[in-house]
Amino acid sequence: MLRTDMQSRLQKLQKNRPQIRNICILAHVDHGKTTLADSLVASNGIISQRQAGKLRYLDNREDEQLRGITMKSSAIALQFVRMEEEYLINLIDSPGHVDFSSEVSTAVRLCDGAIVVVDAVEGVCPQTQAVLQQAWVEGIKPCLVINKIDRLISELKQTPTEAFYHLQQVLEQVNAVMGSLFTSEVMQAAATRADKQPAEGRASDKATSDRKEEEDVVYDWSAGLENTDDSSLYFSPEHGNVIFASALDGWGFGVSHFAELYAKKLGIRADILRKTLWGDYYLNAKSRRIFRGAQAKGKKPLFVQFVLENVWAVYEAVLTLRDKVRIDKIVSSMGLRISARDARHTDPRVHLYAICSQWLPLATATLGMVVDHLPSPLQLSPERVERLMCGSAKTFDSFPRPTQLLKDDFLLCDPGAGSPVIVFVSKLFAVDSSALPQNRSRPLTHEEIAQRREEAREKHQAKMSADLQATEPKDETYGDASGSAEACIPDKEEKEDGKDGVIFLAFSRVFSGTIHKGQKLFVLQPRYDPREIVIDDASDLIPKGADSGREVPTYVSEFTVDELFILMGREVMPVEEVPAGNVVGIAGLEEHILKSATIASTLACPAFRPMTFMAAPIVRVAVEPLYASDMPALVRGMKLLNQADPCVEVFVQETGEHVLATVGEVHLQRCINDLKGQFARVELDVSSPIIPFRETVVPPPKVDMVNEVISSENEIKLVSEATEESLADGTICIHTANKSCRLEIEALPLPPEVTSLLEESAHLLRALNLLNSKVGVKLNEETVTKLRELKTKLQKAFASSCDNSAVLQSAVDNVWSFGPRNVGPNLLLNGVPSYKRSSVWSALESGPSVLPPLQEYDNSIVSGFQLASLSGPLCEEPLLGVCFVLKDWSYAQSTSKEKEADLSDHRSAKELPHAEPQADISDTYGPFSGQLMSAMKEGCRRAFLARPCRLMAAMYSCEILATAEVLGKLYAVLGRRNGRVVAEEMKEGSATFGIRALVPVAESFGFAEEIRKKTSGLASPQLVFSHWEVIPNDPFWVPSTEEELLHFGEKADSENLARRYMNAVRKRKGLHVEEKIVEHAEKQRTLKKNK
Repeated sequence: MLRTDMQSRLQKLQKNRPQIRNICILAHVDHGKTTLADSLVASNGIISQRQAGKLRYLDNREDEQLRGITMKSSAIALQFVRMEEEYLINLIDSPGHVDFSSEVSTAVRLCDGAIVVVDAVEGVCPQTQAVLQQAWVEGIKPCLVINKIDRLISELKQTPTEAFYHLQQVLEQVNAVMGSLFTSEVMQAAATRADKQPAEGRASDKATSDRKEEEDVVYDWSAGLENTDDSSLYFSPEHGNVIFASALDGWGFGVSHFAELYAKKLGIRADILRKTLWGDYYLNAKSRRIFRGAQAKGKKPLFVQFVLENVWAVYEAVLTLRDKVRIDKIVSSMGLRISARDARHTDPRVHLYAICSQWLPLATATLGMVVDHLPSPLQLSPERVERLMCGSAKTFDSFPRPTQLLKDDFLLCDPGAGSPVIVFVSKLFAVDSSALPQNRSRPLTHEEIAQRREEAREKHQAKMSADLQATEPKDETYGDASGSAEACIPDKEEKEDGKDGVIFLAFSRVFSGTIHKGQKLFVLQPRYDPREIVIDDASDLIPKGADSGREVPTYVSEFTVDELFILMGREVMPVEEVPAGNVVGIAGLEEHILKSATIASTLACPAFRPMTFMAAPIVRVAVEPLYASDMPALVRGMKLLNQADPCVEVFVQETGEHVLATVGEVHLQRCINDLKGQFARVELDVSSPIIPFRETVVPPPKVDMVNEVISSENEIKLVSEATEESLADGTICIHTANKSCRLEIEALPLPPEVTSLLEESAHLLRALNLLNSKVGVKLNEETVTKLRELKTKLQKAFASSCDNSAVLQSAVDNVWSFGPRNVGPNLLLNGVPSYKRSSVWSALESGPSVLPPLQEYDNSIVSGFQLASLSGPLCEEPLLGVCFVLKDWSYAQSTSKEKEADLSDHRSAKELPHAEPQADISDTYGPFSGQLMSAMKEGCRRAFLARPCRLMAAMYSCEILATAEVLGKLYAVLGRRNGRVVAEEMKEGSATFGIRALVPVAESFGFAEEIRKKTSGLASPQLVFSHWEVIPNDPFWVPSTEEELLHFGEKADSENLARRYMNAVRKRKGLHVEEKIVEHAEKQRTLKKNK
C-alpha cells in the first residue's frame, strides 16, 4: 500500500514541470557524494536515518560496497515538501573515480543542475576540476557543498577562526576553476567572432596590414570579458548556492539558516545578515551595528562568532569532553528530542548524529538550495538546446526548417499530445529480471495464505501415504515416484529461467512530449543527420510501424515502447506514461541501441551531440573461456558488456583474440566481474594486460651512451636487413616482385608540434577523408573553415620547426595521405618531381581531386603506407610522428631477366608517362597492385629502420594527496615503477602535499595497491592517460666505441628498458625474439669436497 501511494504521488509530481529538478552529484572520489545521497534518500523514509552514510543505498553492486567507491550512475526520484509546496527531485549519484568518468558524462547530459561536493580538507582535486569542466561543457548550473567540515575539528584540530580562513581558501580554489572556464569560453567566442569577419573588409587593407602584422602584433586577451555578465558564475554563501556540511554526521546549513535565526535575537534584518554573515564583517556589541574590516581590526568575523563557534561547542561537548550535563543543556536550549536508545548509546558519534541531524538537517538545507538555485526543465537555455542538437560538424542554421522549429518544443518542454516526443538515451544499464516489479515477491493476502496452507497440508499427506506404500514391494510405486519427481523439475527450471535473465533499461530523459507505453517511435543513431533525407510528405516524418512497407533512412530504426519505469535506486516502478522534463527507464531498446541514441516521434529531429568522455580506454586484455565449448556464451556476454558500459571497447584482433579495452585497472576488474557473473556466466582465462606502444623515429643522436660526441669516425650506423640498395642519405630503394617498378622512400621524424596537432584534429581529418573519398559529399562552412585553419596551423608548425629540411618546409602542400586509417599522426608526402598529384587539401576548394594517368596504382601506394603505419617493424605497433617521402616512382619496360637484375636500367615516369607493367609479368607474381602495395609497405618499414628508431610508451598522469610522513615511501614506489615527479606543492592550511607524477602505463598495474600498502592507506593515486613519451633507449643498441665497451662491457648486460618492452610485445604476438636463454654456461663447482 505504501509503495502504491508513493508511485501515485510521484506520477502526479511528474506532471508539474515548474516543481521538477533534475540534478546529479559530482565530486572527486571519497569526498562524500554517496553519503550525502544517503541523507537525501533517508529524508523520504526509504532508508532509516541511522543507516544514512553506512548503507550506501545507491551503491547497489557488491563490488561497490566492497571497495567503498561508486562505479555506476544511479538515479532515484525524491519528494521534497517546503511551505506546502511539493517538489520532485530526480537525483543521480555519479562516480568520482577517474576510471568511471564516462558515467559522469552520462549523468550530466540528463540533468539541468549539479551538486558539486568538495572535501573541506583536501580542497579542489583533479577530478573536481574535471567534473566542473564537464558541467560547464554541458551547460548545467552547479551548486557547492563543502563537506567533511568535521575533519577540521577532529583531525586538523583547527580553531573556528582558522577554519573560517581555510574555508575561504577552499571557496576561492573552486571559484578559480570556474573563472578559468569562463575566461577561456569568452575568449574563444571573441576569437570566433573575429574569424567570421567579412573577407572583403580584410582584403582592402591587406597591403598595409601585412607590414604592420610583422611589426606589432598585439592580441587583446581581455576582449569580451568586460561586457560579459559573470554575476551568477561564482559560488558565494551570501547568494545561497553554498552549503557547509558534514554528511557523515548528518548536518548541513546555509548562511540563510543562521541569518533568520539571529535576525530576531539581534534585531537586524535577515537580508542584511545574509550578506554579511560570510565575509570580513564583525558586529559592534555596543551599537549593534555591523562593520567591515574584521581581520584588519582583530575582530571575530560574524561567521566565526555566530556559526562556527556554536558548531565547535557541540563537537567539544559531545566528542572531546563527553560532558553529559553540558550535552543536556545544549539539547534543552535547542528544543531537541533525543530518543532513549540514542541517549544510552556508548558511541559519542551516535549522540552527535542525533543532535546535529535535528539541529541542522542536511537534507532540508541541500534540497532547499536545489529548489531555490537550480533550474527546472522549463528554464532550459536556448544555447544549451543548440549545443545538444548540433554536433561538431553541424550548425543550427544548416538544419532544415522543420528541424529548427523543434527548438521551441525543447524550450517549452510541453507534454501535450501535439508536441513531438524527443528523448535522449545516455546509456543502457543491465538489471536482473528478478528486480522487475512483475517478478518481485509481494505480500500475500489472507486468502492466498489460507490456500497455500491447504496445499502444504495436502502435499504432506501425499508424502506420508507414499512412505507407507514404499514399504510394500511394488515396482509401480518407484515408477510413480520418479515420474512425479521428473514432473516437478521443469517447473523449477522454468521458474529459475524466468528470474535469472538480464534485461537492459535505457537511462533516459524526456525533453519534449509524453512517452507512452506501446507507442511507436524512431531510434536515431548518433550518425543520423536530418539534412540528408528527402521528405516527400509530412506523414513521412512520423513512424508507421515495421509492417507498413516504408523504408526508413540510414541510421534509423522503429521500435515500440515496451515498458516504462521510474528509477528508484535499487528498484524500479512501472508507469504507463512519462511527461516531458523527467528521467525515465525504457525497456525494449537493447536490439536498437549500442551505447547511446536519440528517440523521437519525427525524423526532423537530429541526433543529439555525442557525449565527451574525459578518459580513453587504454588498458587492454585478451579474454577466452576456460572451456572451448563456452565460446558462444563469451561472445554473447562481451556484446552485452559493450552495451552496458558507455566507455568499454570490445573487438576481435587479427590473431582471433577477443580483446577488452578499459580505462584503468579498477574499470578492468569490474568488467571482468560483470562478464563472469552477469553477462557470459562462464569461467574466463584473462591474459596479462596488453600494453599499447607506439613506434617512431628521432633525429640522429649527437652524443653516445657515455655522453661522448659522435664523430664521423665512430658514428653508429644502423644497417637494415634489406638486400636492396640503400642510398647515402637514408633513402631506401626497393623494387616490386617482378622488378618492373622502383620506389625510393625516406623516413623523417615529424616535429612534436605537428604530431600533437594531428592527434588533436582526428575528427577534422576524418571529415577531410570523407570529402576526398566520396563524390557529392558536402561539409558545412564551419568544418571547412576549421580544416583551412588546420592547414594554416600545420604550415606555421612546419615553418617554425623545420629550418634545414626543404622537404618538410613544403610538406603541407605535398601531403598524399595521413595514416594509419587516413586520420593518424603520420604523413605520406609526394616527393616525385615528375608526378604532379593533387594534395588532399585541394578537395576543400574544388571537390574530389582528379588524378593523373597513374591513378590506377595511386591507391596501392596509399594502401601500402596505411599498412606500414598501422604496424611498425619493431613490434608491429602503430607508428606515431613519422613522415614518409616517396622520392621516386618509376617503371622499367623490359622484362628480361638480365634487365630485371640491372637495377639502373629503368625509365622514369617523366620519360614514360603512360608506362604500365605487362599483363603477363603481373600474372606471374600476382596482381601488380598487390605487388606495389607490398613493395610500398616493405619500403616504408626499411626506411623506418634506416633511421634511429625508438619506442613510445603510454604515460599516466598520477595525482596523489599525501602527508609528509609518507612522502619517502611514495617516492620509493614511484622510482621502482620508472615514474618521475613533475610537481609537488603543499595544500594551504593543511599538512597535505599534492604530488603530480608521470608513470608508464606498462608499470602501473598494481601501482595503486602498492601505494596504499606502503603508506598504510594514507595515499591513493588517481591515474589518467596523459600522452605518449619517447623511451630514450635505442632497442637495438650495442656498445661500439671504446668508451662504451669500457663502461658497459662487451655484453652490455645492463637492462635496456626499450628492448625489454619490445621483446615482451613480440613474444605476445608470436614474433621472433633475438635473445639468448643460456649464456656462458659452466658446470657448478664447489671449493669444499663433500664428505
